[in-house]
Amino acid sequence: MRIAIVDYGMGNLHSVGKAVERLGYEGIVTGDEARVLAADGVLLPGVGAFGDAMEHLRASGLDAVVRQAAASGKPLLGICLGMQLLFDESEEHGRNEGLGLLPGRAVRFAGGAGLKVPHMGWNRLEFLQPENPLLAGLEEGHVYFVHSYHVLPERREDLLAVTDYGHPVTAIVGRGNVYGMQFHPEKSGQLGMALLRNFLALVERRAGSGAGSLRR
Repeated sequence: MRIAIVDYGMGNLHSVGKAVERLGYEGIVTGDEARVLAADGVLLPGVGAFGDAMEHLRASGLDAVVRQAAASGKPLLGICLGMQLLFDESEEHGRNEGLGLLPGRAVRFAGGAGLKVPHMGWNRLEFLQPENPLLAGLEEGHVYFVHSYHVLPERREDLLAVTDYGHPVTAIVGRGNVYGMQFHPEKSGQLGMALLRNFLALVERRAGSGAGSLRR
């Protein structure tokens, strides 16, 4: 089973790739359309600014490739900025259009009341849909966040987990075969690796069954 880790010039690719390998799967760092579409599952990491990331994706044609992979039913996981890119838009440095796979937008933390921006450090997850396969068999715990913007999904049902940073903050999203984690699972100890393992197990099951695609 092969996992494509999308290389568009703005991801923490090495650490994500190593995490996939530690879990016993083959992680392929690639910006090649054919290799992404031939993989069983896709990881979209991201660090940096939303607008720059979308510019890189569009310039390379990988925005269309990621959309095609999602439409085919291939499990897709956005990580950190990669999760934000799954949504319609971000207000970071002006309005920037995202991949539009999930409805919603990314907005900046207001800060104040002793809350620093960026939000950086370990925060506890609260599972809203513990029955979801991504969360199956796991207990709530702490994971590692680094972000100045957070996502406001349009649909409550797309929220799988939140954390608290002065108010509920989107931590994990999912609809159909498209998932996102605002934190870095590869840097989040046992819980982060367990979440990544659950995603890879979803990929493995789908590869065997050929089931389901994203439906907006």
